[in-house]
Amino acid sequence: MKIIEESAKKLGVNTPLELALIKPKEWEDNNLYPFITGKPQAFEAEILSVSKTPKTTRIKMFLKNVNTIVWGVFFVFKKWHHATFKEGNTLFIRGAVTNNQIIQPKPITQIGGIIPVYSSKINQRSLKSLIKKYVTIDNLSILPKNIAETLYYMHFPRDFKDIEEKKINYALKWAEIFNYLYKLEHKKKVFPSYSIQKSPDEFIKSLPFKLTNDQLKVIKEIQNDISKPIQSRRVVIGDVGSGKTIVMLATAFMAEKSIIMCPTSILAEQIFEEANKYLNGKWRMENGEFFKVSLVTQKSKFTQKELQEANLLIGTHALLYQDLPEVKVVMVDEQHRFGTNQRALLEKLVTKNEKRPHYFQFSATPIPRTQALILSSFVNVSLIKELPFKKDINTKIISKEDFKDLINHINAEINQGNQVIIVYPLVEESENFEYQSIEEGKHFWLKHFDGVYITHGKDKNKEEVLKEFREKGKILITTTVIEVGISLPRLTTIVIVGAERLGLATLHQLRGRVGRYGQKGYCFLYTNDKNNKRLIEFAKTLDGFKIAELDLQFRKAGDLIDGKNQSGESFNYFDETKDLKILEDVKQYLNSLY
Repeated sequence: MKIIEESAKKLGVNTPLELALIKPKEWEDNNLYPFITGKPQAFEAEILSVSKTPKTTRIKMFLKNVNTIVWGVFFVFKKWHHATFKEGNTLFIRGAVTNNQIIQPKPITQIGGIIPVYSSKINQRSLKSLIKKYVTIDNLSILPKNIAETLYYMHFPRDFKDIEEKKINYALKWAEIFNYLYKLEHKKKVFPSYSIQKSPDEFIKSLPFKLTNDQLKVIKEIQNDISKPIQSRRVVIGDVGSGKTIVMLATAFMAEKSIIMCPTSILAEQIFEEANKYLNGKWRMENGEFFKVSLVTQKSKFTQKELQEANLLIGTHALLYQDLPEVKVVMVDEQHRFGTNQRALLEKLVTKNEKRPHYFQFSATPIPRTQALILSSFVNVSLIKELPFKKDINTKIISKEDFKDLINHINAEINQGNQVIIVYPLVEESENFEYQSIEEGKHFWLKHFDGVYITHGKDKNKEEVLKEFREKGKILITTTVIEVGISLPRLTTIVIVGAERLGLATLHQLRGRVGRYGQKGYCFLYTNDKNNKRLIEFAKTLDGFKIAELDLQFRKAGDLIDGKNQSGESFNYFDETKDLKILEDVKQYLNSLY
């Protein structure tokens, strides 16, 4: 049911449920008691006399229900007060009796019972009229009975049990997140797509390593998605090094005609190499079959014939400028690095008829379980938490006094043929910045070490520098540009300067660059504040999903951003850091509705 009244629009509410979510700022007890409570209360008052002084208006009143005479004192006595507080009148008032007087007594019309008072963009009378008309048990029947009744009696309390804070807050949290997810569910659109029946088993058996249970689970979920003749949309979120690429290749194997878009040419080239290695494995050669994989970047060479005939196209945004063939599956890696328009354009370019390709987004940024559950009301969500091998990374918070030990460690790692990355917060010097920039810091490394490479986000040749560093380098001086991208098998140490200035998700991505192949890794967080709580907690765990929970907690505390939901919507009652149990209950209830 939609509310179409203008006054509701001013409040930003469209349904009775949204109206019911407006919590009274307080409740006034307007029962007539035969005694004075000392708190604001209701009285039946007979006006005995009115007198004025230069600063006040004093009204002598007989309070009938408590059988007492008191003085009403007005510092502001408006025109309408003259008619209301006229000698001989009897009316109901509200106020607190202190020292035999009531300051600014307020006339009231509703007597008996508990009366809600609202803080609102429209006047109380209009709001109460809307609530009386639309907030009914029947209009809230989409909610569980206990939640609907709690919200209803919050507005129309029968007694003090109905305005119990704990009970009301629970119902408000429950109903708010339900309303949000319910709206998301109804935004889902259904389009026809290709029913793909191929099994991934042959591909999985051909791999020279065993897949993790999480990888197998996600491949099974994707297999189930693409077997249906309606377009599937799924987000696959996996921690750094959890093996998302193999999931993509298994999907490409099943689809036989698919496309993968990556944010950088380095990433595209890496996936291209792995695709050729694993999709054209031993069993392919034995069967005389060949899985055609083409690379599409600004610098790669390909023909129109190769584009059209490819079983799998892998490329950067350069794909958006090609005459692409019709494909059955679209995959976007590190999807948050592309704009909505770019992702939509890719889907459009490979759609040649009324059937749309299945659409899978991949991200290496773990998110808290609460946000994953919220997101799953809009698209399907898969989490890859298990790593192919246990990561062994030592995270240490260091400062100026530890610099000598750091240099000794770097020398030892380089002598073993390993590589080191130093991440600086800025490229150039800044007056109001307490840490060195690349420009200031590079001289030390160039003077004391050989095999030093330097790059950053504004460097047009950064991809070439990274490739050369992978083969020949010892130390890479860079910014957070290294956060997502090139695989560096010999990288064992990363030093992050001014670590407390970065979000925990970024720190986790940076740390995830080291020890990618099972070797011992080291992450040094260089800071002027060794007692920083965020860094101390970050250093204790390597689990990206736990770090995402931590990040959310710190952000909700006002550390980085203002706690808005990823969609930009902020919740008034529901708390993503504390209300996971409520969210799980709501999800279960929603599932029972469909």
